[in-house]
Amino acid sequence: MARTNCLNSLNNRDDNFITVELTMRSCLLAMTLVSFVVAADPKAHPIAFDKADLGKLPAGWSAAKTGEGEGSVWKVTADDSAPGKPGHVLTQTAAGPNRLYNLCVRDESSFLDGDLTVRVKAIAGEIDQGGGLVWRYLDANNYYVCRYNPLEKNFRLYTVKQGKRKELASKEKIELKKAKEFAVSVKHIGSKIVCELDGEHKLEVTDETFPKPGKVGLWTKADAVTSFDKLGIHSKPF
Repeated sequence: MARTNCLNSLNNRDDNFITVELTMRSCLLAMTLVSFVVAADPKAHPIAFDKADLGKLPAGWSAAKTGEGEGSVWKVTADDSAPGKPGHVLTQTAAGPNRLYNLCVRDESSFLDGDLTVRVKAIAGEIDQGGGLVWRYLDANNYYVCRYNPLEKNFRLYTVKQGKRKELASKEKIELKKAKEFAVSVKHIGSKIVCELDGEHKLEVTDETFPKPGKVGLWTKADAVTSFDKLGIHSKPF
């Protein structure tokens, strides 16, 4: 549609060379933005994990942790039940202490406004289970996180600032059809944050703790062994 409108605009003009040149530049910019939005659609291009990376942390990802202690060991594992085919997922495999947050960050990501989504499967954990998304990640001590915990049956949104976690919103007593397999989605525009669990609106807040763009990543706590699949990043230009 953008291409057709631009060509019609050029064909119908009878102006000087400078006006035509400026119009052409505007058309090319419009078509580039349209192409960017289509390519960034998380439903069309989710990030997948490959058999070639089985048993290791895939290229383009970095493991990190908030807090002290052993943990945050991430690797690609096989899972035939994974919603993303061919059945390979990124899994946090370590059993860390209670106050440790396990992080795995997409190195080349840069997110300010837009939509995020990921499929999560809670595998094990006595202290904690489940997990979710981190975004506007500046470093291992500064970011937003939204997660679901099947043990506590709650869905929460936090900031982690200077290594300290602060709750922004919570929804309690959530019973899911598949208690340990779920989707976490986030929409963040400006200071407004909306969080969904399995496609249902659960949390909405306004917060300005982190107003600058940051990376996108995955999050679990303590001994939560959790796999992630179908990570979608739809970042609006900034």
